[in-house]
Amino acid sequence: MVNYIGDHAVVLGGSIAGSLTARMLADHYREVTVIERDELAGVTGPRRAVPQGHHIHALLARGKQILDEVFPGFTEELVSIGVPVGDFGTSLSWYFNGKMMKKAETGLVCVAAGRPLVEDRIRRRVRALDNVTIRERTDVVGLVATPDHRRITGVRVQPNTGEGAPVEVLDADLVVDTTGRGSRTPRWLAEFGYPQVQEEQVRMDLTYTTCDFHGPLEFDPIGDDIALIPVATPAMPRGAIFARLPDRYAISLTGILGDRPPTDHKGFLAYVESLPVPEIYKAVRDAEPMGPAMTFQFPASIRRHYERQSRHPDGLLVTGDAACIFNPVYGQGMTVAAMESLVLREHLEQGPPRPEQFFRAQSKVIDAPWDMSAGADLGFPGVRGRRTVKTFMGNAYIPRLQAAAANDGRLTASFLRAAGLVDPPQALMKPAVAARVLRASAR
Repeated sequence: MVNYIGDHAVVLGGSIAGSLTARMLADHYREVTVIERDELAGVTGPRRAVPQGHHIHALLARGKQILDEVFPGFTEELVSIGVPVGDFGTSLSWYFNGKMMKKAETGLVCVAAGRPLVEDRIRRRVRALDNVTIRERTDVVGLVATPDHRRITGVRVQPNTGEGAPVEVLDADLVVDTTGRGSRTPRWLAEFGYPQVQEEQVRMDLTYTTCDFHGPLEFDPIGDDIALIPVATPAMPRGAIFARLPDRYAISLTGILGDRPPTDHKGFLAYVESLPVPEIYKAVRDAEPMGPAMTFQFPASIRRHYERQSRHPDGLLVTGDAACIFNPVYGQGMTVAAMESLVLREHLEQGPPRPEQFFRAQSKVIDAPWDMSAGADLGFPGVRGRRTVKTFMGNAYIPRLQAAAANDGRLTASFLRAAGLVDPPQALMKPAVAARVLRASAR
């Protein structure tokens, strides 16, 4: 017999963070309802609520490990439908300032599935849970609180299927906001008399432009591997991911500080030709596109510091992109959402979660990936954000490590384990690693 800690939990948002949250809640509440404004049934492509869904997404190594733990056999399921998999250190070619890191086994599995496919397969697992209901095409109108606003007791929702649909109140023991960048929780808290949620921003004015191509390619530099990735750096600020997906090849181009990769095919190819890896242009210059290029602008990474709130109502948590929006270049979003779901599970196992305790634990999960991605962005002189001593130190050391990794596979493995959120960033400063970097710099 299950010892539930509550009768009803409501999840706002049905994307990856929302689905993982519902999975954890299902073990502890008799009923879980997911509210999603989009239509989900039978949808396997990019959704209106996820404009970044057209672009290549990375499931980092730690994220893959968590999905296999939460949904046993998840990777094997993807492999069975043709998703390419390989080692992060040998199946992907990483370029920094035009130099490829030496390939090396990391023991970390890369799963080359697009965002819509991963989201669809996660959602199928969640739909199969008897006590989870997904309400599609439904808008969240607002929160419901006790008269003193010290506790959230439910949400007001309204179907978006047509005019005149009635507003309905869903009572809830716990509400979890996973609505992403557009989260209205800061506004709702202010309306209830709570302090303004502190925000930290790193403004890099990023533009993503992606085009998919039919295979096979006459010239294929990927072969049986998964991707070529020239990473944008201050010295070479144009970056890209050129990947082999289950049914196509795709290139996602990145431009920073207002450099916008074009969507017209001629302009797109000209941008590809400007990359420091000429094999990518050679591969697609005569390839047939599957459709027009899609573009997505990302003005800033945003971290909302709920752990710094002096007061917060019981019965309300925030997770996923609603808590922290990462620069998508680094592929951290899905994996951090998975890591946060483990934090939620740990707190649910102790009883009804206390927001203050949850947010403190969540913050510790966010710290490392935020420092890595925000720090890397702040290495570009024109990017606006708070630079600390740690930022300057990281931006002096990490490029040296990346350059040394061109001839040292052990450094490649160390870097990718930290970038994959398996090892903490501090592992890159261990004496054995630092010594290899310094020896290479001296040479």
